[in-house]
Amino acid sequence: MTSTIEPKVAVHPTQEITVTTDSRQILANAANDTKRYGLDSRFIVDVDSHHVELDSWPEIIEYLDHPILRDYGEQISQNWPQARHLALSNHVAGLTFQDTAGRVPHQAALSEYVEPSGEHRDLTLVRRAMDAMSIDCQVVFPQPMLEIGLHPNPLIGASLMMAYNKWFVTNILGKDRRIKTMLGLPFEDPDMALETIRLYHDHPDVIGFLVTSQRHISVHDNRYMPIYAELERLGMPIGFHAGPSWGDSMTSTMNRFTAVHAISFVTCNITHLTNWLFNGIPERFPGLKTIWIESGLAWLPFLMQRLDHEFILRTSDAPLLRRAPSDYMREMYYTSQPLEMPDPDLLQSTLKAIDAENTLMYSSDWPHWDFDTPGRIMSIPNLSEHAKNNILGGTALKVFGAKIAGLAPATATLDCARNR
Repeated sequence: MTSTIEPKVAVHPTQEITVTTDSRQILANAANDTKRYGLDSRFIVDVDSHHVELDSWPEIIEYLDHPILRDYGEQISQNWPQARHLALSNHVAGLTFQDTAGRVPHQAALSEYVEPSGEHRDLTLVRRAMDAMSIDCQVVFPQPMLEIGLHPNPLIGASLMMAYNKWFVTNILGKDRRIKTMLGLPFEDPDMALETIRLYHDHPDVIGFLVTSQRHISVHDNRYMPIYAELERLGMPIGFHAGPSWGDSMTSTMNRFTAVHAISFVTCNITHLTNWLFNGIPERFPGLKTIWIESGLAWLPFLMQRLDHEFILRTSDAPLLRRAPSDYMREMYYTSQPLEMPDPDLLQSTLKAIDAENTLMYSSDWPHWDFDTPGRIMSIPNLSEHAKNNILGGTALKVFGAKIAGLAPATATLDCARNR
């Protein structure tokens, strides 16, 4: 609920961040980066950011087309204590560890003061983040909904994704042309996923479609081929957005959230990308642009070498591939967050391995606790100005095309990645 009382401003010797701290205060250093790096003169596209859809969950439940599920959700919200913002969802309790026992509390909620204005609260919060980070275009995704692929009831999971998409398009999109999205596909139901593409592909702010990667499905299942064919026909990219899980067979043995966060964000996309390659999806749909989101970059050289090694030994297991797996990986796209930088030499090798100048796209992952501002890209050593401009926005312009082309400021220095 939006507060109508202006909070008191407290002065602290060090910055204090709580659930009520204004986003603009949290991002004050990002605003300083604008001056330091001249970010106002660069085209910046944030390909991965989030809002907290559970804050609006009662509204989303109302968008369920399935009347029985909608009534069920409403009854749970009314009758179960604390269930108003969780009904029917599969929100993972382990994710509450992200706030580090209350030391990074803004992850738990964005309860900052928002002036009454008649626009949706989420819209105001997205604008605050964009303005503070000098972002010209921001691709916004949900948060807990990214775990929907692990819902124990596939019908409920698919129905919730459809309801969320309808709510998001109705209430958030179209109010600020800088705000875009790749709508999540109800992947549990291939027919429903195809319907989603046909419903929303021509919306000016829907620039692609998304598969939430934490799910136990085979992306190469023949039931999904019409989805890939339709996206290729429309010239719209598909993204795979990673997420954490503490419930898989391997992560369930881990006793620290940091271990789960480090590994599970990567293993889900490793699995899907490996299946994607060895089943020849890039050869079957050569015009389909594919984006791997929120997995960082460190895993990519490992996977390139590992898959190339196995492919050489047993090419018969991947009869559709005409080249080494790493060759196809260099024709895919990746988002930067979280950008692993402890070892600059390893980072340089990783950027070279993936041809980052032409494949990497900036992402903030705001408001997650480990978010990266555009200054993170500017601080990468030995990166050319051309590469920085491509990563910050030029490559996104090539991937998403006309739907974001008009957002570059007139003063921007705009480099574009090569045609791919």
